[in-house]
Amino acid sequence: MDDNADQQRPAGAGTSAHYPQRQLALAQAFLTSPADSHTNADSHTNAETRRSTETRRSAEARVARWRAVLAGIADGRLTIGSRTPVAGLPAWVTPEVVRGGFATSAASAEGPLQPYEREAAALAGVAAERGALFAYCLTEPGLSRLYDLLDSGRYEAAVPEEAALLTVAWLVRAGDAAGALELVDVLEPFADRLRFTPRPSALPAPDSEAVHRRTVGDAVTTLTGRRPNAAVEAQREALTVWQPFGDQLLAHWLETAEAGRVLERTPDSAWLERGEMLLRRYEELAAAHTRCTKHRDPKENLGILRGALAETAAGRPLDARRLGLLRHAVASMVRRRGRPGSDRHTELRTRQAVQAAQPSHHDLAQLVLRRLSGLHQETGVADVAPLVADVSAHEAHTGNTRLPAGTPVPAAIRQVVEAALSAPLDTLVERGMVPSAEVLAELVPQLVAVTTSQSYPDETLRTLMAANYRAFRNRRSLLLSDLTGQVRVDELPWVRAVAGHRVGEDGRAPARTALHQLGELAVQAFPGTLLPNPLVRELGVLARQAKLDAPFVEELAADIFTGTFTPKYLAAARAAAELLSGTLYERYYAIDYAAVHDLATAEAGEAYKAGKANKAGKAGKAGKAPARGRRPRSSPGFTELCAQRAEVSGGWSVASNGKIIEQAQILTTHNLATLVTRVGISPEPGWDDLAWRSFTTVCHATARIHDNPRPLSTIKDAAYAWRQLVFHLSMCEPAAQARVIAGLRGEAARHPAHVAARLAPALAGLRQAARGGAADADAGRRLLGWTTGPHWLHPAPRT
Repeated sequence: MDDNADQQRPAGAGTSAHYPQRQLALAQAFLTSPADSHTNADSHTNAETRRSTETRRSAEARVARWRAVLAGIADGRLTIGSRTPVAGLPAWVTPEVVRGGFATSAASAEGPLQPYEREAAALAGVAAERGALFAYCLTEPGLSRLYDLLDSGRYEAAVPEEAALLTVAWLVRAGDAAGALELVDVLEPFADRLRFTPRPSALPAPDSEAVHRRTVGDAVTTLTGRRPNAAVEAQREALTVWQPFGDQLLAHWLETAEAGRVLERTPDSAWLERGEMLLRRYEELAAAHTRCTKHRDPKENLGILRGALAETAAGRPLDARRLGLLRHAVASMVRRRGRPGSDRHTELRTRQAVQAAQPSHHDLAQLVLRRLSGLHQETGVADVAPLVADVSAHEAHTGNTRLPAGTPVPAAIRQVVEAALSAPLDTLVERGMVPSAEVLAELVPQLVAVTTSQSYPDETLRTLMAANYRAFRNRRSLLLSDLTGQVRVDELPWVRAVAGHRVGEDGRAPARTALHQLGELAVQAFPGTLLPNPLVRELGVLARQAKLDAPFVEELAADIFTGTFTPKYLAAARAAAELLSGTLYERYYAIDYAAVHDLATAEAGEAYKAGKANKAGKAGKAGKAPARGRRPRSSPGFTELCAQRAEVSGGWSVASNGKIIEQAQILTTHNLATLVTRVGISPEPGWDDLAWRSFTTVCHATARIHDNPRPLSTIKDAAYAWRQLVFHLSMCEPAAQARVIAGLRGEAARHPAHVAARLAPALAGLRQAARGGAADADAGRRLLGWTTGPHWLHPAPRT
């Protein structure tokens, strides 16, 4: 889903056609670029040609989608900024969404019938139409097939709609006929258009404890696309084909030598006949082995020997120049390597033969592909060790592998296979297979799907709702206006239909446990990185499931920020105030957390009164109803506070928005305080360890600023990691905090000199704040990421 779920573009920007027109132009430009239109297919391998064709088809599909967006805007079928952007489709229908959150006029679950739908229609004996298949699924034989799928767990949902009819079947079998009929009434108007039938799978539901980054099929696709290394294979051809042939030519010419000078003896007919055989052999080799071209050069030794032999075999005497070239070539070859058959020459060729016999990465990739071929392609693999083991004796002696027993699989191939490892999430992190918080966020929905389904006591329903959740997490976010929230999974009609079959407390404990584990894992593994929005959303889902008042907040995008924050940002700032009042964090960033706490209390009171007024208004009778109120959708006090701290006033700009958003992140600690105060995380390595690692991230980011023509995003990364550092330091015991701060200057010195020089003002400010002073006094500077002018971290310092 999109990273900025609660925000929207400024008025007049998001609802206009300017952005879609620009994206359409870019897609069309790609299709008509010279690199695409002038491709020489003859020079490509079949794999390259396929990839080129697939790339072009993808670009054509992008063009078609952007044209659909523009057409929908023009004829009024699309309402950009709405939760129901496509006319005639309710909010629960999964829309087709392109970059920027723009909906096309299509639904993700429509389009031509899928192969599994055609097969299901054929088995049912009904027309290959969605409406007919929908109707069949509501008959007794159709429900019976759905029951079988439910019991086996061998199905999957690419889009949430594919879980709908399975939910109907579950309700019928559970005796909830009224709920089933109500759900059918909701679905039936779209039965001809959308896929509501389940997608059969060869595999049962995935292991609830294990996750994987890639499937076996993904690994197969990656390895299949790897071509032999042209340079390595050219060298192998030179060692195995052309050097042996060159030795044969050299030995042949040496038969005519006296005192090292060839053609001192007159060749006889047998010599000439063997020469003609060598020339024919050359033509055969040149036709079969095309990687090397050096042998074709008439100025190279092999070309000189071959050309002279062709002249001599044809009965044409060599002129003085050609004879001199021939004798010089023969003498240099003997001087460099020795005569063919000599000890020196034999030793050299033996070493080269061993080098040439080394298996290529391509051959080893083919071996691993054969190992993978017998596995299910749609899932991960629990044990990758046998798949990347050394070549076995059996494998070395079967087939035309050219692979000696004991040959290890190279790291580049092992890494592809290891990415398909299916294991607990912390195991993947420990093994270094989750390189970033963004990758962690990709894996989390697999676990959250299982956790959120624990509140259903029936096992088949748990499996179904987990599959539905995984599909729902593939839904892309819409561009919305007026702080409207994205559609949530519990708004889907089939999820609402089974809500009454939850058992209240059953899902809370697993959700709390998962929330605590994921929160700790994310902070421990990536202490210098902001929690990415997809991960924040999953934490929010778990918090709601656990019934915890944990205000998780997303990172907002400066280019679509509208200048307002929802109340949860102030709630998150209140959690930070409870934790950080009087700490280094408060001093360094010059925050008055007491005032923040008072502001949060005041706005919470106003919201409570508004909520009571709203309830009273709904309960009142006509003519006597009290004035209605509603809970606020924004926090004006928090917005004003962030703008004041950012020292921003006046017109709209991306940089000004960025400064305001950064102040919101500072006040809320961007979810760190919420994880500590509401979830109770306590990172195992200790806060001082996280502080050290955060500072290392700061140094690495700062190093990338040097000679960077566009350094602003890197400066922001450094500032965000710095903020994590200050938070972690604030959580340390005083002695540990002082020890870390005292060592930061030495740590900076381990990096390039310009890094320590650039960070010196920030380190001075940190030390001043630790002593109770202001970070931006004297030589100190407060390190922030956003600025409306030049950033002090950018200019190359004197070192």
